[in-house]
Amino acid sequence: MSFLPEFLRIKNVPTVSWSSDRPLNFKPKVKTLFFLILGLTLFGFGESLLIHSAIGLSPWVVLAEGLAINFNWSIGFAMFASSVAVLLFWLPLKQQPGVGTILNILVIAGTIELSMYLFDFSTGNYFTNLLVGSFGVLLVGLGSGIYLTANLGPGPRDGLMTGLQRVTQYPIAWVRVCIEISVVGVGWLLGGTVGIGTLLFAFGIGPAVALGLYLVAKVNK
Repeated sequence: MSFLPEFLRIKNVPTVSWSSDRPLNFKPKVKTLFFLILGLTLFGFGESLLIHSAIGLSPWVVLAEGLAINFNWSIGFAMFASSVAVLLFWLPLKQQPGVGTILNILVIAGTIELSMYLFDFSTGNYFTNLLVGSFGVLLVGLGSGIYLTANLGPGPRDGLMTGLQRVTQYPIAWVRVCIEISVVGVGWLLGGTVGIGTLLFAFGIGPAVALGLYLVAKVNK
């Protein structure tokens, strides 16, 4: 795959100046925490842009909707249940949680809530909404690249991505795309709603995360 751009061939999370020496670090440096929270905030803001664009649910929300329909759950509980299920997959992959795993849930959810309350980026123009959604996916990728390099533990889905990458040795971009497409497929079969934004996220988030990691590594050199 040497013909691919360099960022699409990246196979691991780079170690940078603010990286913690271990995920289970309960006394991280201030600099490490700063970049962790910065990355998670960008991640959450990117997610809120996708919601504002109203061009389709993200893959994991499609899955949650499908689970909610079939098991008579709320979407919130379905999201929680799917996150717990993903964490169970960490066991055979030998993934380690950390402070970042907890903050992933709190900061991203808080940023989405605040962004939805303070801003309204939706427009009546479908093309403009498509651009807003695309920028949101790029922000999620950049945010992922920043927070993952803190090495304080990934969120449930990012941990699944990095764990599978380590086992398979495939590039991060392609591992993430395969995960998202699989999730969309299952969610759709269960009755979840798929839109153009869903496909944009499923096919775009892998390269976006890889680009984020690549840019962070380059800037930190």
